[in-house]
Amino acid sequence: MEAIYADYNASAPVSNEASAAVARALEVVGNPSSIHGFGRAARKILEDARAAIGRAVGAEPAEVIFTAGGTEANAIALHAANWRTVLCSAIEHPSVFSARSDIVSIPVDAEGVARLDALEAALARSVPPTLVSLMIANNETGVVQPVAAAAEMARATGARIHCDAVQGLGRLPLDMRTLGVDYLSISGHKIGGPAGIGALVLAPGAPISPLVRGGGQERGRRGGTENLLGAAGFGASAAMVVRALADQDRQRELRDALEAKIQAVAPDAAIFGAGAERLANTSCVEMPGVKSELQVMSFDLARVAVSAGAACSSGKVAVSSVLSAMGVPPDRAACAIRISIGSGTTAEQVERIAETWAAIYDRQRRKAA
Repeated sequence: MEAIYADYNASAPVSNEASAAVARALEVVGNPSSIHGFGRAARKILEDARAAIGRAVGAEPAEVIFTAGGTEANAIALHAANWRTVLCSAIEHPSVFSARSDIVSIPVDAEGVARLDALEAALARSVPPTLVSLMIANNETGVVQPVAAAAEMARATGARIHCDAVQGLGRLPLDMRTLGVDYLSISGHKIGGPAGIGALVLAPGAPISPLVRGGGQERGRRGGTENLLGAAGFGASAAMVVRALADQDRQRELRDALEAKIQAVAPDAAIFGAGAERLANTSCVEMPGVKSELQVMSFDLARVAVSAGAACSSGKVAVSSVLSAMGVPPDRAACAIRISIGSGTTAEQVERIAETWAAIYDRQRRKAA
């Protein structure tokens, strides 16, 4: 039986383009900081990748800082200046909340959208310098956030704004200038690049202070020899963003068909965040009365990969803080899984995912009878 991968929000399969780029980079000998011919060849790979990533988010190459991933990019932004107030939505990724202990949480509504009225009130009370951190789309529900509106509010008070766009790259059109953000975090492995490579993109004039100091790499903003192989793969995948965006309508149709099939079997199965704009590929769905952990294991036995909550929790399955922030009761939040599809997902696979969901639900319901 074919194994089905439906956990793209955790990590996308490496693209052929990224694999080829990494293979080419493996043949290059040299440190990008060296001035001899070998070093210059390595530097060209690095800078070509930087330019491709900049183009993907509407930024200049010099504004792209390579990092070890989205987590590090988020951490750099949250420590980029001596912020006295840091405001973050209640549904931010754990890497944001783990970066500081003094974060002020901004509530979300029942659909999981950050409340701009609460942000406005918090900005009025804030002690500058202030940073607002708001993700482009939630990793669990796929709900898209009002980043441009939040950025306008932040600018009106002199605050800076950071956007964790890890889930948005390749799924939503991203442009630093249109969004109006000062810092943008992105990651390679969410768009078919290798793991272990990400970037923090800066707006002109945004303050920055390195977390890692070293030999002056990345214009003194992030020390340590650059991950040339990772950058090559990330750049190749970033160059395919236009193709990825063109596939979103197809993925939305598949996602909607999946949800319709699930709710035909269980009309009381909630699709969390369905009333808001969502990423085309993401469904956070409740299986009434069946714990998330049991669902994930049952799907795995059926050779279908799904997840419960964020994939960055060391393999733990716990009640989602995102759903809790949305006001979902703990007993229902504990029965939610995330199904996230991608470019390799077919209609036949979606049919089997729906059939597997129905079989698990029917089996557990009969056991409980």
